[in-house]
Amino acid sequence: MTNIQFISSNLLTRRISSEVNSFILKFILQYAENYGIGAYDLKIQMVLEHEISNELTVNIQTLLAECFLDSYPKRTYFKQIPHFRFLTFNEENCLVGQVGLDYRVMNLNGNPVRVLGVIDLCVSQNFRSKGLGSLLLSEIEMFCEERNVDFLLLFAGNKSLYLRNGYKSVKNKCKWLKIDEKNQTTFGIGHKVMDELMMKEIGQISWNEGDLDFLGYLY
Repeated sequence: MTNIQFISSNLLTRRISSEVNSFILKFILQYAENYGIGAYDLKIQMVLEHEISNELTVNIQTLLAECFLDSYPKRTYFKQIPHFRFLTFNEENCLVGQVGLDYRVMNLNGNPVRVLGVIDLCVSQNFRSKGLGSLLLSEIEMFCEERNVDFLLLFAGNKSLYLRNGYKSVKNKCKWLKIDEKNQTTFGIGHKVMDELMMKEIGQISWNEGDLDFLGYLY
């Protein structure tokens, strides 16, 4: 498969498949036009969690504290570290947006499914209402191209961003490993229908409501 170098109005530079979803490509071009991103550069970088430097760890923690205020622990994760992240930097190389990703098998109504969990997506206050959240979501979808992912899954109190990007609210009965985020200890198994649960179909499998076993912790 041919890879190309893609530059859109100084928005970002990345290597992407020449067969990238045309809708996502159109979205990126429209994003640059709508928000005048040519005035500054944004760079999106994928980083494996174990490769994050101490300096970048502090920057991620600062951004999470800014966005989630006192509800977020003084670290870079809420209950468990993600496998990797997409990080967004401005032209001064300051971190202005981030999202964590968790890849695992879950059990949906007795069938194993491969899920990429979207965790703690947030954008610095000065960069909000500019479409950066949607841009991060589109980056996740491009990452899923030709990879073994059946569904994107997340929890959201405010669902407007995700509804605009094709996510749907679902009412599955969830089962998960309960973790005390303060003491960082396990203390049982949870069972509950979660009103905040949202998903987007990425692969060839259709989502069905019913029982969803997370086979691990809740994001």
